[in-house]
Amino acid sequence: MRLILVGPPGAGKGTQAVHLAAHYSIPHISTGDIFRANLKEGTPLGLQAKSYMDKGELVPDSVTNAMVKDRLTHGDTANGFLLDGFPRNVAQAEVLRAILAEKKTPIEAALELSIDNAEIIKRLSGRRTCRGCGKVFPGQFEKCDACGGELYQRDDDKEEVISRRLEVYAEQTAPIIAFYRQEGLLITIPAVGDVAEITASAIRALSQKLS
Repeated sequence: MRLILVGPPGAGKGTQAVHLAAHYSIPHISTGDIFRANLKEGTPLGLQAKSYMDKGELVPDSVTNAMVKDRLTHGDTANGFLLDGFPRNVAQAEVLRAILAEKKTPIEAALELSIDNAEIIKRLSGRRTCRGCGKVFPGQFEKCDACGGELYQRDDDKEEVISRRLEVYAEQTAPIIAFYRQEGLLITIPAVGDVAEITASAIRALSQKLS
């Protein structure tokens, strides 16, 4: 299974990626993990990325694309992979298509987690994070049940910041949904409800698409 997961911030991509990767026995590949690995290991690509980050600049697509291309050469991707956080725009989607065409291993599906902006704002603005261990909780919790630490609201979970993140998503990332629809690869499922139910819905939809 070669799968891309798309959807706005707060749709639950990270959670679903873990469950789906386990179900299909494929690696969950996130751009965040790729960046951290390259920076930690001091690879040439990591050093290139660091040179931009140290200046407060965005890492250009060319460096991100090269990191993803390198990651897809690792042995654990032989039977497939789940990409989370890449591609972020149509230009990256086109590069990914070219990378996989070289290997004759095209993407099999792009799974969109669909959720209303109002629900995202409600979900994210209600989250609290533990200062001690970093665990995230729904708003009704007062203390961390893991370490007893104080809970606080992160700046990027504040309503005005979430609204801006959704605007950026609509401008930059949402167009890849149209890209994959045109490619005939898009599957859309609702991302509201119980985590296990959403996972089951995704697996059913993927089975129907690929059968």
